Amino acid sequence: MRAPAAVACAIAATGALVAARNAVVPDPLERLREVEPGVYEGSWLFPRGGPYVLGFERGRALWIDGVRLPVRPHPRDAAFLHAWRVYEPGVYRVRFDAGPSGRLLWHPPGRRGPPEYVPPSSLSPEPPAAARFGSGAGASLPDGLFALAIAGVWAAFAAFVLRGRLRAIDRRVAAAFAAAFALALAVRLYDLGGAGQTWDEDVNWSAGRNYVTNLLSLDFSQASWRFNYEHPPVMKYIAGIGAQFADGYGPARALSAAMMALACALLVPIGRRLWSLRVGVVAAMIAALTPHLIAHGKVVGHEAPSVLWWTLAVWLCLWAQDGPPRSARAMAPRFAAVGVVLGVAVWSRFANGLLAPLVGALLVLWAPRGRARATVGVGLAVIPAVAIAVGVAIWPRLWASPVAHLREAWAVLRQLHGPEPYLGDVVGTAAHPAPWHYFFVYFAATAPVGVLAAAGAAALRWRAARPLATVAAWMLAPMLVLVSPVKQDGVRYILPALSALALAAAVGLDAIAARARRRWALPALGAAMAAYLAAADARIHPYYLDYYNEVVGGPRGAFDARAFEVGWWGEGIDRAIACLNARAAPGAVVDKRRLQPGHVAWMRADLWPRRVQSGPFPHPSADWVLVNGLALHPFHPPPWLELTCEVDADGAPLARVYRRRGGAPVAPR
Repeated sequence: MRAPAAVACAIAATGALVAARNAVVPDPLERLREVEPGVYEGSWLFPRGGPYVLGFERGRALWIDGVRLPVRPHPRDAAFLHAWRVYEPGVYRVRFDAGPSGRLLWHPPGRRGPPEYVPPSSLSPEPPAAARFGSGAGASLPDGLFALAIAGVWAAFAAFVLRGRLRAIDRRVAAAFAAAFALALAVRLYDLGGAGQTWDEDVNWSAGRNYVTNLLSLDFSQASWRFNYEHPPVMKYIAGIGAQFADGYGPARALSAAMMALACALLVPIGRRLWSLRVGVVAAMIAALTPHLIAHGKVVGHEAPSVLWWTLAVWLCLWAQDGPPRSARAMAPRFAAVGVVLGVAVWSRFANGLLAPLVGALLVLWAPRGRARATVGVGLAVIPAVAIAVGVAIWPRLWASPVAHLREAWAVLRQLHGPEPYLGDVVGTAAHPAPWHYFFVYFAATAPVGVLAAAGAAALRWRAARPLATVAAWMLAPMLVLVSPVKQDGVRYILPALSALALAAAVGLDAIAARARRRWALPALGAAMAAYLAAADARIHPYYLDYYNEVVGGPRGAFDARAFEVGWWGEGIDRAIACLNARAAPGAVVDKRRLQPGHVAWMRADLWPRRVQSGPFPHPSADWVLVNGLALHPFHPPPWLELTCEVDADGAPLARVYRRRGGAPVAPR
């Protein structure tokens, strides 16, 4: 079978799966009774106690237990008419006047991203007393299975296209790849949700679930693609597949873990191609145990897929130049594969456009003698066109007014997130942006010292000019984000550089072992590095996002010196809230206004009505006070408060819970 026939088969299989899905999966309103034209009644399962955002688009009115909700346009999405209400968990009677095309939307407690489509599993045509909901309520298991099946079809297509290359893989390389993947995946799946909900997870999760539903239901209207429009769709498609399987972040986080584990394992063939299999194995081990590569393999975010696409692009660039010199026509298919990965990377996160200069540099650097000019010509003709075509094909938002929509995205992305501590100062504002060295300093502060030292020893391999230049370019290309206005969020935007650092460290250990002239030297050094990294991981677990190395005194040193952000993405809030929920008396007054991001602070339902919303902080009427972000905003409690709980990351305080002095903790009802 030739490639065009394989493409046709993949398209046909995808179409058949989409048709089957639309035949067996009901529209949410089909799970209710239509009592009159456009008016539906039944039951709605509210799985948790707390504040709900309930509403609709293109509808007329919504009643819960006979009470009409006073809906109003959402401030960030005028098409979403909503109301904010606190409910206990349970089954509620619902009546919805949908009109000709209305759709129910909501935010259950635990999420505050784009409004989510209500899944059919949360609705029932029966009245509350007779309604039955299975264990999959709140999820969309059939959609998840169909989406995975479609992804499997295209994975099989890619395997078919690369079948020759896959058959030629050395069994030792395959075994090492599998072992590295298993190690990296196990480390990330262990205590997967231990750090709690982080800042952007709900945004990615909610938009992703809607996007996957849109694709499977063939809904390509522009209004249905407005959710989280400032970011391109690939990462949200991946998160959205996981979001179909549970009313929670676990499956989507597991997909992030798998992608980061694949990125670590790809260092095995890359290391072998540049140096040796032993170097590739050690590099994969270092990446698998690097704290910040673990951290972002546990989060529903842009980082895990970005690291994977960068690593895969490096491998493809090396593969594209393998073998004897080729004609321009023969180079085109391999360059097109590079263009596909570049396109997927850019349409996962716009900052991944920095992968383009790295791709160009590597293709020229490894071009056979006399083929550099042809490489440049074919590369410029094929790779950008394919990358752009990928974006247009997979993002329906670009099918109408693409320039205007990209400008809208940039207008949001260029905004600063807010002030943050940096080297004893406060940066991240329009008046005082982060300096040019921001990412270089963060890179040095968040990489384990042992890894940095080993990477420095790679200079002993100075005769290997092209391999060292490859690693150096890979490490420096992400740093080019410093020319953008988005200098924030620590190491997030330069995370692919940590993969290159792991490879450089493996080269350095190999160089030291070569000087020792002992066969056991590299295994011994690799084992010592693994033990060192495992100890660092154990100290910081589960708050890998807050790892800082020994030079800056670890997280505690970074906190005390106000040198870097600590607990900035919501780490520790979940445990602080758990402490509050376990100890606060029913109906206690809580002042949690100093918790940022506040949307991950999910108190018991009975604590919401009397929460403090205005006035001095801490409010004199508060029974409980919660704070975090202490590096940027130190908190000196008044005498009437006493510390009850503190959540820390290797000695650095992430969040604190105070109660009124003399007040005995009371177990909730």
